[in-house]
Amino acid sequence: MRVAAVEKPTNWTENYIQQVPVSLLRPGVDTQDTIRAKFEKVIRNAQDSICAAITEIDGKPFHQDAWTREDGGGGITRVLVDGNVWEKAGVNVSVVYGSMPPEAYRAAAGTPPADLEKAKAAGGRVPFFAAGISSVMHPKNPHCPTMHFNYRFFQTEDWNGIPGQWWFGGGTDITPSYVVEEDMKHFHGTYKAVCDRHDPAFYPKFKKWCDEYFIIGHRKETRGLGGIFFDDLNDRDAEKILAFSKDAVNHVVEAYCPIVKKHMNDSFTEEQKQWQQIRRGRYVEFNLVYDRGTTFGLKTGGRIESILMSMPLTSRWEYCHEPAAGSPEADLLDAARHPRNWV
Repeated sequence: MRVAAVEKPTNWTENYIQQVPVSLLRPGVDTQDTIRAKFEKVIRNAQDSICAAITEIDGKPFHQDAWTREDGGGGITRVLVDGNVWEKAGVNVSVVYGSMPPEAYRAAAGTPPADLEKAKAAGGRVPFFAAGISSVMHPKNPHCPTMHFNYRFFQTEDWNGIPGQWWFGGGTDITPSYVVEEDMKHFHGTYKAVCDRHDPAFYPKFKKWCDEYFIIGHRKETRGLGGIFFDDLNDRDAEKILAFSKDAVNHVVEAYCPIVKKHMNDSFTEEQKQWQQIRRGRYVEFNLVYDRGTTFGLKTGGRIESILMSMPLTSRWEYCHEPAAGSPEADLLDAARHPRNWV
């Protein structure tokens, strides 16, 4: 794995480091028996195993940047660009802590505390801890779907009368340019099995949540064809949610890679490539306008290169484009406008 030493622009608040630390946690604070330490181990191991699986398929290694954040914590960014299979793939891990402006509380939590406005009036910043793994993979072949996953743990300390809180969030979702029902059954079936091992109510709830979260509001269509999504999850013992998150992130490869292997050598036309680029444009629209993770990262001074790693290398916008009725492209658009049940 290559580790780059890059000159830091003057407006960035992180420092590149040559040696990846054993842990990004706070020495003497985040002991090994804490959820914070256990979750860091899960995401660090997942980053290693998923990158290894992608490199095995693509044949090109990931570029790695390791960095520390002046306000506390750091991360490991791994990106593969212009590979043999993937146009761009990234798998990021970050463990950060410090304080955030009260406005970021709303971005971090879908349901901020009821007395947030009163606490804001008292002034100051919110002490927080956040750890997560995030990934987006954009293949070259339009018959191979884009895939995204993100798993995170967030914790705040007592602040201006608001008790400290913790929650988990995350999910894995798929964004094809063409509907292949067999592929969607495989992807959704893998995650239904994961969910059922922990709570049979999870899959229907998190599948619906995924469809509703990834809505491009101004288009009235979803970004892709779903998966699972959950946020602000703290309704049971933290160890149980940790076990579920670990199971979910450890099934990314099983859910996604067989689909890529199946289609990575499929022939395609220039028109199909253009359609893929139009759908990539939708991906960009959602991430920059609606995505909570992007908003939170920007509001807390996050590492811009890691935040925008999710953007595809190329995308396309055409004026008033609408696929021909009855075409495979129209079928994809119908599935995005009317979410379907796959399993």
